[in-house]
Amino acid sequence: MEELILEYEKLIYAVMRYFKNYPNKEDLFQVGCIGLINAYNNYDNTSDTKFSTYAYSYILGEMRKLVREDKGIKVSRNITRLYVQIERSSIYLTQHLMRVPSISEIAEFMEIDEELVAEALNSTNTLLDIDDIQVDNRHDDSDILDLRQELSKLSSEELDLITKRYMEDMTQTEVASTLGMSQVQVSRKEHKVLEKLKQQLVA
Repeated sequence: MEELILEYEKLIYAVMRYFKNYPNKEDLFQVGCIGLINAYNNYDNTSDTKFSTYAYSYILGEMRKLVREDKGIKVSRNITRLYVQIERSSIYLTQHLMRVPSISEIAEFMEIDEELVAEALNSTNTLLDIDDIQVDNRHDDSDILDLRQELSKLSSEELDLITKRYMEDMTQTEVASTLGMSQVQVSRKEHKVLEKLKQQLVA
């Protein structure tokens, strides 16, 4: 199994980036290895799915389990339930929007306050940034690298806008005020950038 771990070590580290706020990186890596081995034991060689894609969900699942069960995290049952609901909503919106939803979009979809969404996410140390876009289990780390590459091609103004919207979770009105633009201009530029990213990634 050591050879298997060495071969897919980069995939494990790629998934670990989703939990950048979790303090014990060694434990994350260890449970990632467990997920990889479990995936190997359950993988059907006749399947059309790439092994790395198949293993991704196992690795991510083990890491999420570790974070949730960490005794050092004091999370109420209500917050835990809310986090699960947020996760499900986020997955749905990601598939629908073809990108990771912002906190405000998740809150609007669930019809709850943004503060509740932020609290639930913070409580489990799983906040993501624009450099670590979460994808579902149909993708693998190559998709993450492709996205990072396309983001690096954006102009400084485009990257600044996207960062403020999806990393800093600012509204279009707030971004407009910061960049000295109108809300309509921000909306148009945001749509243009997202379309450009989408076209490059599916090309």
